[in-house]
Formats: sequence, structure tokens, C-alpha cells
Amino acid sequence: MNHGKTVVIDYEAGNLNSVCKALRMTGADVVVTADPEALRGAARIVLPGVGHFSSTNCLLESGMGDALRERVLNGVPFLGICVGLQWLFVGSTEAPEMRGLGIFPAMCERFSTSVKSPHVGWNSLEAVGNSRLLEGLPPSSYVYFTHSYRAPRINATTTVTNYGGEFSAVIEQGNWMAVQFHPEKSGAVGLKILENFMRASSC
Repeated sequence: MNHGKTVVIDYEAGNLNSVCKALRMTGADVVVTADPEALRGAARIVLPGVGHFSSTNCLLESGMGDALRERVLNGVPFLGICVGLQWLFVGSTEAPEMRGLGIFPAMCERFSTSVKSPHVGWNSLEAVGNSRLLEGLPPSSYVYFTHSYRAPRINATTTVTNYGGEFSAVIEQGNWMAVQFHPEKSGAVGLKILENFMRASSC
């Protein structure tokens, strides 16, 4: 099936190759770009991320944030991965001077001192709402995480994970979709999640 162009945003946050490889395994026609104008022809948009929250600052400075918001509001499905999820919030205490896109009115915060940080490895997903991304997956499926900061549970949270308390593992609101874990590192479960994203229709 021809899904149209899947645009992967390059903001030098790393992990692009593995994300693109996993998307291509679903049949996606992947284009990597740092140009906001390239979003205008996108059928799907993916924002991967590994590293510090401050790396997202260029997304706003370049005009990518405005272009992305416009495209998603016009019906283009979006998937944020790891830092790509956190950027949808007001900001993060990892870089309090930097602002996020502000789709969700909350802050991301570091894990409590009661657990080892970063949270690295496999952990389970617990559904708290209906999720298009997790459709067809068994309950409590395991995925791969690596992060030191977490997003709180909000109304748009469809799935949580527990590590020193609950945090948002999957967020879905209209065509805004995001995961805290790395589907590209999560084997068959992660590939199924990416396949579900590729099948997501405009809302």
C-alpha cells in the first residue's frame, strides 16, 4: 500500500538511522529533512529523539514547530519518539530555559531519587485508555526505554509504565501521537506499533 511520504525530522538528536530502517520495514517511503517546507508534502511526520531536551530548541527557531503544528491540525498524523514526546509538552526541567511546543500543558520532570536514573531497559505497557498505536498487541507488552526524564499522566495518556511511579508511555490526541520508549529498538512489538502508526487515518 502506498502511504505517501513519511517525513522524519532531523534536528541532530541522533538515532535517525535505526528509526528510518524500522519505518522502511513497514513499507514507509521515508524522507529525512531539517527543512520546514518539506513538511507540506508529508503524509506522515515522525520526530525521533535521543539526548538532551535542549536539542529541541532549533525546532522552534527554524520554524519547524509552526509548520508541524499547521500540518497536524490539517490532518497529517504525527509520531514523537522519546524526546519527541517530551517536546509536545510545555517544557522539561532538564532545560527549564527552553520551551516545548506546548500541545500538552504540563512539564516533564526527572525521575525521583527512589529509582536509578536513567531508566534503561525493557518495561511493560499498561493501557489506561483506547490506543490506536497498541491495537492488536497483547496486554502488558514489553518495550525498550532509555530516558532520565518522564512526562506525567494527562488526559491524552492512553498507556502508562511504572518506574518509580506512573508516567506517560503513550499519548494520543487526535493526530498527535507519541511514545516515550523506542519502537525501533523494541523488536516485533515496536514494529507493530510503527505499522499501526502507518495505518492511522486523519482525524
